[in-house]
Amino acid sequence: MDTDKHEDAAATAIIGQKVLPGRERDYELWQDEVNAAAADYPGYLGVEVSRPTALQPEWVIVYRFDSIPHLQAWINSATRQRLLEVGDTYLDGPGTQRVLTGGNTKTPDPLVTVVITHRVHPDRVDEFLAWQRRMSEAESTFEGFRGTEMFRPIEGLQDEWTTMYRFDSAQHLDAWLTSSRRQEILAEGREFSDFKLSTIDNSFGSWFAFEEDGTAAPAPSETKTAIAVWVGLYPTVVFLTLALSPLHMPFWLGMLVGNLLSSLLMTFLTMPYYVNPLLKRWLRPRPDEPRAKSNRIGLGLVAAVTVFWVAVFYLMTTQIWTLP
Repeated sequence: MDTDKHEDAAATAIIGQKVLPGRERDYELWQDEVNAAAADYPGYLGVEVSRPTALQPEWVIVYRFDSIPHLQAWINSATRQRLLEVGDTYLDGPGTQRVLTGGNTKTPDPLVTVVITHRVHPDRVDEFLAWQRRMSEAESTFEGFRGTEMFRPIEGLQDEWTTMYRFDSAQHLDAWLTSSRRQEILAEGREFSDFKLSTIDNSFGSWFAFEEDGTAAPAPSETKTAIAVWVGLYPTVVFLTLALSPLHMPFWLGMLVGNLLSSLLMTFLTMPYYVNPLLKRWLRPRPDEPRAKSNRIGLGLVAAVTVFWVAVFYLMTTQIWTLP
C-alpha cells in the first residue's frame, strides 16, 4: 500500500533507542517521564514501549497523535528537547526515528512488525517502487505473512520512505529476513541498499483488543499487562482445576491438558469478555484522564475482583466442594 501524505490523518512516530548496559532501569524511569509529558500535548492518542528482543536490540517507542502538526509540535517541543538532554546519558549512540501518516497507523499490528526506511533520490522513485513491489510479492509467498504498507516521505519532518511488513510470529519473520529469495531481491536493488530496520513484537497483542472493529489497540504497559493477565488467569485456572479433578489424571497429563485449555479460554473467552471490558478504563485510559486517577480506579477494580474470587473459591472448596 502506498500512502500519500495527509495533514489531517493520524500520525505515528516510531523511535528506536539502544540503551547503555547497566542503565536500563534509569532509562525506563526516564522514558516514563517522557511518555507522561507527551500525554499533555494536543492530539495525543497513546504510546507503546517495546523492550529489546532477540530480533530487535533496541527499545522501540511508538507515539500516536491525531495529526502530523500535533505530532510535530511534540517532537520539536522545548519540553521534549529538555528531556532528551537528560536521556542522552543513558543511550548508546543516536537513536532512529520514523514518522508515518495515514494508512493503518491507528494501532500497531498485534503480531510482529518490521519497519524499514530508505533514502531515495527523487529521480529514482519509480525504480524504487517497482523494486519494492517485487519485494512485497516475494514476501507474500512466505508462511505467516500478514501484509505490507508503504509510507512516502513527509515534507519538513522526514526524508525517508518507510515500509512496514507484518508476520504472525518472530520465527516466520526471521525466516523471511534470512531467506535466499530476499537476498536475491536485495541484490537487484543495490542502489537502495542503504536502509535501517527495526522490529516491533507485541506478545500479548490479541489479548488486548479494544477497537469496535475487532482490531487490537496499543498494548498496555508491561506492568498492566501482567496484572490484567493475572486477573483473568486466577479464576480460569481454578475453574479448570475443579472441572478436571473428577478425571483423576496423572499430574503431568493434567498440567498438559489444563495449560492447553487455559490458553484457549484466556484467548477466546476470559480476556475479550471479562478482563478487557472490566479493566478497559485502566488498561487504555483516555488521553485527558489523569494517570493517578486512572491507576486508582484500575487497581481498585483489581483488588475488588480478587477479593470476590478468593471468597467464592474459598466457599466452593471448603464449604461446597472438597477436592479429592
